[in-house]
Amino acid sequence: MTQLEFARAGKITDAMAYVAEKENKSPAEILELVKLGRVIIPANINHTNLTNFTGIGESLSVKVNTNIGTSYDYINVEEEIEKAKVAIQYGTDTLMDLSTGGDLKFIRNAILDVCTVPLGTVPIYEAEFEVAKRSSIYDMTPDDIFNVIEEHGKQGVDYITVHCGITIETLRRYQNENRTTGIVSRGGGLIAAWILKNKEENPLYKYYDRLLEIAHEYDITLSLGDGLRPGSINDSTDRAQIAELMIIGELVERARKAGVQVMVEGPGHIPLNEIQTNVQIQKKLTKGAPFYILGMLPTDIAAGFDHIAGAIGGALAGWYGADMLCYITPAEHVGLPTVDDVKDGVIAFKIAAHIADIARGNKNAIERNKKMSEARYKLDWDKQFELALYGNEAKKIFEKRASKTEACSMCGPFCPMNLVEHTIRNNKLIEV
Repeated sequence: MTQLEFARAGKITDAMAYVAEKENKSPAEILELVKLGRVIIPANINHTNLTNFTGIGESLSVKVNTNIGTSYDYINVEEEIEKAKVAIQYGTDTLMDLSTGGDLKFIRNAILDVCTVPLGTVPIYEAEFEVAKRSSIYDMTPDDIFNVIEEHGKQGVDYITVHCGITIETLRRYQNENRTTGIVSRGGGLIAAWILKNKEENPLYKYYDRLLEIAHEYDITLSLGDGLRPGSINDSTDRAQIAELMIIGELVERARKAGVQVMVEGPGHIPLNEIQTNVQIQKKLTKGAPFYILGMLPTDIAAGFDHIAGAIGGALAGWYGADMLCYITPAEHVGLPTVDDVKDGVIAFKIAAHIADIARGNKNAIERNKKMSEARYKLDWDKQFELALYGNEAKKIFEKRASKTEACSMCGPFCPMNLVEHTIRNNKLIEV
């Protein structure tokens, strides 16, 4: 049985209980949200070392995903393992292996060995990779795709991105849009090219029931990918993007009926003034399915610093109801990220997610900020480092330029908090 089916049967699983404690909710609340499909808990039955269960969806804290993986140009398995460890160390809630170079099965197994959080993949990458070795990507068959998906399920992959919403019909709308940046989704581009070359319907859409059967067997959560997401501000919220989302909304319902957990991926390059609209449309068309967004990235010209721009858009999207943010690193658009890039990306987006949690009224987040403010006013540095999202990093900065006083070296003896407290201790209050 899947987590969704256990919830429908009224059975609180270990994963639900874990999420409930983590989110400061009752197990019954989590069960009800999973039952409705508004919360998912990606947990493949074969992911044996999955110990940090993650709930994604309505009324929960905003989550962060970290993408890692090799590329055609850089194949260093040890570096990818290190990226996975660093991402987990700095608080990522899920990982995705997007490897496209080297022995993909070996790499995936190596990552799974150290992955204590849910792991996602994009099976079309491997299907295309294997077919390209023997002929052309255009010779890919439905069996080539579904055999890879089956293999990922057997290995223990917890969720997969599948671009089921790219169809002959949505491609017609795409071709009428005259986009600035066309299709920027790697998986979506592969599917679209295959459809146009073969003049055949997308196998992931045509044989969606076959996909559901595999997902159900291993309790793989489907992440319905936005293959027609905008890759530039100029292309945001166009008819092609919305046409794909409408099909995805229908596929969400079919997945739920089959007892399969499902979430929806979203854009993309979206200006700040359209972020709320995008979240509202997604939630409406998918009947509250968890929303996993890529960014959102509110500018096209922050290359080298896209993690900062994306965190701004991600915080706003999280406030409006997005449930998981896919991190962006400084290397976005310009190269394969290093271990340090991964660290910087995770930190930026964990901060963005926390900012969104405050705006959403998350009690845990609000209480933690209140305690931090109290510690700051008392100049209680140990408590501040304990409460900070990244206290070790904060402590290093504090000690690097230490003050001769109990305050920090910015204000020193003129720290307003310290000054006021000192005055109160040694002088009478002003009488009115």
